[in-house]
Amino acid sequence: MKEAPKIELIDVEDMSIEAFNDMAEAFGWSDGMPMYVPTVEAVGKLVETVRGDNKPLGSVPPRQVVPTMKSLAANAVMAGCKPEYFPAVVAALRACLTPEYNLHGILATTHPCTNMVMLSGPIRNEIALNCGGNCFGQGWRANAAIGRALQLIMVNVAGARPAIMDRSTQGSPGKYAFCFGENEEESPWEPYHVRKGFAASNSVVTTMAAEPPHNINDHGSNTGKGVLTTIAGTMSQVGSNNTYLHGPTFVVFGPEHAKTVARDGFTAENVQEFLHEHSKVHVSRISKENLESWAGQDRFPINDHFFPAQSPSDIQIVVAGGAGKHSVFIPSFGDTAAPSTVIHKA
Repeated sequence: MKEAPKIELIDVEDMSIEAFNDMAEAFGWSDGMPMYVPTVEAVGKLVETVRGDNKPLGSVPPRQVVPTMKSLAANAVMAGCKPEYFPAVVAALRACLTPEYNLHGILATTHPCTNMVMLSGPIRNEIALNCGGNCFGQGWRANAAIGRALQLIMVNVAGARPAIMDRSTQGSPGKYAFCFGENEEESPWEPYHVRKGFAASNSVVTTMAAEPPHNINDHGSNTGKGVLTTIAGTMSQVGSNNTYLHGPTFVVFGPEHAKTVARDGFTAENVQEFLHEHSKVHVSRISKENLESWAGQDRFPINDHFFPAQSPSDIQIVVAGGAGKHSVFIPSFGDTAAPSTVIHKA
């Protein structure tokens, strides 16, 4: 890998897209997919969208670089962001920089976690973010570009280059991009950001150091308790970091499952309580060596059980996706948080 030049501007006036991408790959700037050229004009258009976001950015670990808005915008341009996406990218980075998020640990771990981004509020519709069917998949530029921009910032600003600082044993496809929107329109509960204390009119980004979504297939249950029993069983994993490190998790209900659960009288808070109690893992399912290792970290069972979440409130309840009787469980790195930040625009 070549050493990148120590200058802010590189003359690419006569350089083809192919040549730029070859150069970016040689310098370690690339995620392996083709990128747009971050011209002065393109970067400037993105920076103009965050003139109202005046709070200084802190240093970004592990490199502890304090980025300029231009450097962040350059990565967002390379990821394919339209200008109207950029405020969400900056807000997502701010959320990742909260101390409890533990960005340094996340970027240097062997765990496959990546920075999940969820948008709530009006911005979802303003930028045509996919909150419905295939919301974790391909086909929507806003989802792909926002998630990808944050990942490129982690490589090029934070310094989390694969197999160098990013020591993930296997990684995951989420390290390309992991961004979706809450399906507020089909949710039987208040929007996630409102339950977190934000105004309904706020546009909010929430991040978490996440594993990829784990599918929960339940076409048979026709009661709220039945659906929740299946979900709790999926959460009850002995190999998840959450089993002994706690931390947040997300349960993303498909609209059909959510309606069945809500119809039977479960509020979002009731769901958290049910899942917390019924997803606990008995010590008989955990190896003797792991029990000894966890005890050395002051992690002990409660009445012979480990809980994937320290408290019901650590289980984040959201509705996203489209038709079909599927939901997903998203475990976290464990030693992290799920901070939410208001998105500020010019």
